[in-house]
Amino acid sequence: MSLPPTEKNDGKTVSATRAPNRTSLSKGRNLARRCAVQALYQWHITQQNVGDIDAQFVTEHDVKKVDIAYFQELLHQVPAHVTELDAHYAKFLDRPVHELDPVECAILRMSVYELAYRLDIPYRVVINEGVDMAKVFGAEQSHKYVNGVLDKVAHKLRAAEIQMRSRKPTE
Repeated sequence: MSLPPTEKNDGKTVSATRAPNRTSLSKGRNLARRCAVQALYQWHITQQNVGDIDAQFVTEHDVKKVDIAYFQELLHQVPAHVTELDAHYAKFLDRPVHELDPVECAILRMSVYELAYRLDIPYRVVINEGVDMAKVFGAEQSHKYVNGVLDKVAHKLRAAEIQMRSRKPTE
């Protein structure tokens, strides 16, 4: 990955390497989610120890721009809460959880973890990130499936946030 182009600000060039801003932080989170989906997929398929997967990812992948702390939170906390997470979305599936595509399963677990435990992340961001991960890693139409399931889970877990958002006047 290359650095973003420099920006112009009142005729002066502003370096793209300045202190981290909201965009670079969200990029680091996005990359953390991408790595987490792959690592959670690996955990799901191999049942390998998450500590070993964590060490492998950090040593074998270019993680300079990844929010490592967030990647590690997702990788360690999703398996720790897997039964609870699966229960949150199982009733919205058209098949049993164990019949889900492993990629979709990893994305749903990660996204439901964020909906349940990371209230600092707006539900719409969680859904958008999950859909984006499904577009990147999933089958051709899996993003639609993931979107539908996450929307229903969000209405269950983030009802107050959704209700408050719907009350805001449009600008």
